[in-house]
Amino acid sequence: MTAAVHYEARPANPGWLKRAEAWLDDRGRPAWIVAMVLGFVFFWPIGLFLLAYMIWSKRMFGASCRQNRARNRGNCQSYRHGFNAMRPSGNSAFDAYKADTLRRLEDEQKSFEEFLQRLREARDKSEFDQFMDERATSAQDVKDEKEDA
Repeated sequence: MTAAVHYEARPANPGWLKRAEAWLDDRGRPAWIVAMVLGFVFFWPIGLFLLAYMIWSKRMFGASCRQNRARNRGNCQSYRHGFNAMRPSGNSAFDAYKADTLRRLEDEQKSFEEFLQRLREARDKSEFDQFMDERATSAQDVKDEKEDA
């Protein structure tokens, strides 16, 4: 199964980095920008790291976490990870159907990837055979030229 199938629960006692991230998320994008600028002022690699993290996590150019929370009436952590669809719904029939469908899709993906691998191998073999034929032809041409001379 893929990593997306498993529901990622938030830890009961998050570390100081997660608490700082949640604190900055509660205050919005301006707090992240202030933290980044202060990082550049005090020690430039910290500011560079915060800038990269803000771009990577879509905090710089995406909608702010506070807006997402208000729109979805959920917490920002679950919105950011997007794994809410993977947790059990409470309806056992639907959960069984979902698990069966995901398993079928994974099997189809696996068979498609195997097909692509066979296709690549066939293409590589044909290119190698063509190379060997050209090499044999050029070697035969060189041999014929030496015999003519």
